[in-house]
Amino acid sequence: MKFLYLYLIVGFAVLANAQNKITGNVTDSNNNPIPSAIVSLPEIHKETYTDKDGKFILNNLPQGSFKLIVSFVGFETQTKVISLNGTEIEVSFILTEAVTHMDEVVVSNVFKRLQSQNVMKVEQENIKSLQQKGSTTLIEGLSTIPGVAQVSTGTSIGKPVIRGLSGNRVLVYSQGVRLENQQFGEEHGLGLNDSGVESVEVIKGPASLLYGSDALGGVLYFNPEKFANPNDFKADFGQRFFSNTLGSNTTLGLKTSTDKWKFLIRGNYNTHSDYEIPNGDRVTNTRYNEKDLKAGIGYNNSSFSTVFRYNFNQLDLGIPEEGIAEQSTSKKTMFPSQGVDSHIFSLHNNVFFKNSKLDVDLGYIYNDRKEFEDSYSPVLHMKLKTFNYTVNYHLPKKGKLETIIGTQGMHQTNANSGEELLIPDATTNDFGIYTTSIYEWNKNILQGGIRYDNRKVTSENHGTFGEEGYFEAIDKSFDSFNASLGYKTNLTRALSIRLNFATGFRAPNLAELTSNGVHEGSNRYEIGNSELKNEQNAQFDLNLEYKNTHFEWFINGFYNHVNNYIYISPNGTQIDGNDVYDYVQNNAQLFGGEVGIHFHPHPIDWLHFTSSFETVTGKKDNGDYLPLIPANKWNNTFKAEFKDGNWLKDGFATVNVVYTLAQNNFSEFETKTNDYTLLNLALGGEMTISKSKFNVNINANNLFNKTYISHLSRLKTDGIPNIGRNISLGINFVI
Repeated sequence: MKFLYLYLIVGFAVLANAQNKITGNVTDSNNNPIPSAIVSLPEIHKETYTDKDGKFILNNLPQGSFKLIVSFVGFETQTKVISLNGTEIEVSFILTEAVTHMDEVVVSNVFKRLQSQNVMKVEQENIKSLQQKGSTTLIEGLSTIPGVAQVSTGTSIGKPVIRGLSGNRVLVYSQGVRLENQQFGEEHGLGLNDSGVESVEVIKGPASLLYGSDALGGVLYFNPEKFANPNDFKADFGQRFFSNTLGSNTTLGLKTSTDKWKFLIRGNYNTHSDYEIPNGDRVTNTRYNEKDLKAGIGYNNSSFSTVFRYNFNQLDLGIPEEGIAEQSTSKKTMFPSQGVDSHIFSLHNNVFFKNSKLDVDLGYIYNDRKEFEDSYSPVLHMKLKTFNYTVNYHLPKKGKLETIIGTQGMHQTNANSGEELLIPDATTNDFGIYTTSIYEWNKNILQGGIRYDNRKVTSENHGTFGEEGYFEAIDKSFDSFNASLGYKTNLTRALSIRLNFATGFRAPNLAELTSNGVHEGSNRYEIGNSELKNEQNAQFDLNLEYKNTHFEWFINGFYNHVNNYIYISPNGTQIDGNDVYDYVQNNAQLFGGEVGIHFHPHPIDWLHFTSSFETVTGKKDNGDYLPLIPANKWNNTFKAEFKDGNWLKDGFATVNVVYTLAQNNFSEFETKTNDYTLLNLALGGEMTISKSKFNVNINANNLFNKTYISHLSRLKTDGIPNIGRNISLGINFVI
């Protein structure tokens, strides 16, 4: 209840305001208006779109100096510094055509700067573009981003992998708050639906400076759906069908805004049968059902803004234990199965002072996880409750120097009520404090910061000492100091370079500290180690980027050294016929990178060719390879863009060829994985028929019905292939 009071106090404080207003227009070099251009003040989280005449209005703005950014696909992004002092300002933008990708604001960076002004290379992807690739799940779509992969259990459960690190080493943010959903479990998926998500940003490498423990490998930062423009109402209905799983994904959204208030609500229902492999068999009990509800309400004036969001996600997941057995197209899950209810409450607040700003993010996540063996009486029932907060104070700017000081924390409880326990009842408390600064001069940008964190973990005693299922009581405290330093400069007008060094840490999780029993999903007896230390890493990153009107390329390289890397290893004994595995530590290293090109030949302006290659190698200091390292991958796409002035806008056709190399660098618990090639086709665009507008896309993934097994598939040990040919159709109507 005290958290609710805090929400109300922070979220709806009344502050004095002064009236500031920006009006303007956006045109191209021929003085033609550009409708639907994005006009934003990212520092104060204000955004609108130009109308059909290229005009825009921004009301209820605070006093101060801010960056006004205008962007539109096919044109270079422009930025102007605007000083607001209680008056109306009129400004005009003339955009220059460009073929390179639109320069977007990096939301996951506390300074809210354009990607071109960010010292770290952050991968940005619109969720709409991921859906247009025909992916059945959000994490499957994410795995098409260079440097990102997934550990999959069929088509329903996916866990993100960033440059070879996964599980509790990858932190996920949704609605601006840290997502907690028992990430330690091999069969515990992301627990997020792509409906109501605007875009995703991928931070590759340690991000503990801004996010604390568990951001050792990187961060997935999901940006929620935007509200409607002021004084506007929008409704949309979307439907996607999938041939392989006989699946259906339905979404309906409504949103409206006034000058100060904004509202939205979105519902989604997702259902799939067992997936089909190329020989026509279905993998038994890979079916799943999902319900998702997202809602939001926002208020802003010239001194204060607040946004409250809520997400309810309900999952009914079949667990494939029998391999290819009973053949059915039913969508009703069999036993064993999982039932997961997740509630995410978030409150984002901005308080504007004359020359400074305060950001306060509050979050509450309730994750209710049940696992069923042979009845609807759960054998495993875990309730994870997490309250977290982030407070950032933006100090007044001193010339070209910007500085933020912040604090971040978490209070988390885990309670069990089922017959079995994977982890004991426990309480986790985090506290962190940090500062970061950015300085820009000429074509150079320098950003650095330092941070201190403490994590305290206490758990209860459970069971009988010396027997299976005994959990010792622990009271552990983990401390860590971390730092980061990044530099970006333009070597030429078209060529830029980024150099980054950062440290990160991860405190051991409860499973690693306390396990004592058979892990059914892995068929082994696991014993935890309460003496485990922090994982501590240091990573060097290099990024080179070249962009001109018709050609661009990038090179990303990294070296990541991890002290006290935690892994599981057999000790040579057995208990009740199961091999015994201990959690142990050793130093490790990961290295690799991504390279890519984008070619847009002139005068064939409708044709695009993109190609990327990604590689990562992970080794312990003893020379053994790390587990769950994705195979090297070469991704090639030909894309044609076309339009008809009367009925078709933003039409596209793509041919995508993905070659995944053999994985010969495998750990002692894995086996080699053969190479394979997949062909994917897509066709779609925005159509207008009888004044009705809708988006449509058709995809054919794995067109040749190739039989293959991903190295990161948890069904690999049973020799079960990944999904066969899948044809999908998506339609979205906008009112």
